[in-house]
Amino acid sequence: MKAMIFAAGLGTRLKPFTETHPKALAQVNGKTLLERNILYLKSFGFEEMVINIHHFGGQILDFLAKNNNFGCKISISDESKEVLETGGGLLKAQNLLGNEPFLVINVDVLTHLDLRLFIRFHLKNNPLVSLAVSDRQSSRKLFFNKEKQLVGWKNFNTEETIFMDSYSENQAVPLAFSGIHIVNPEIFEKISFQGKFSIMKVYMELMKTEKILGFEHKAHLVDVGKPEAILEAKKYFV
Repeated sequence: MKAMIFAAGLGTRLKPFTETHPKALAQVNGKTLLERNILYLKSFGFEEMVINIHHFGGQILDFLAKNNNFGCKISISDESKEVLETGGGLLKAQNLLGNEPFLVINVDVLTHLDLRLFIRFHLKNNPLVSLAVSDRQSSRKLFFNKEKQLVGWKNFNTEETIFMDSYSENQAVPLAFSGIHIVNPEIFEKISFQGKFSIMKVYMELMKTEKILGFEHKAHLVDVGKPEAILEAKKYFV
């Protein structure tokens, strides 16, 4: 199984660091987010990875070259002309991801999630997509029915919601997305969007016709999107 690391984002919440560097090279206890996630994936047997780049992408290329790709086979999906967000970025990388299920992780996510359990869940249930989720505080949450099928989404700051016709907020369980998913390559035949778009927009459309499941875990997770989150991450990731 290959893995893709989303590393093209502008990292606006991590300013001033991201005014001169890519978010992927922000450090937690002396190690960059990118290095931590490459080694995290490698510890579970991932040897082939795709990394998308945009914001100060040359620094990421130099960092990988300096470290000999950490012993992995790494392909680059170059979004230097335009950042495509998660959905557009995934679509652009299609030819690099192969014909088997692949794992996707956001570069600013640090976690102790056991990926072996996540992969086993996906292969056993064979959904189009498996989403790692947990019961934690978040301004946006996904909603799942009793069968762990994705049925909705809500932004708690704006009160915006998207639900399947037969469900409402009171009929499903809210869980926070962990920024890690396993995707079957058949999804590329089903994406109707082009250019710049969020992968969550795709999931909201496909949940009406496809099996998209939530894998609930209790592993610690830090979204290192803000400077204060780096301080929190330092407590858990040495």
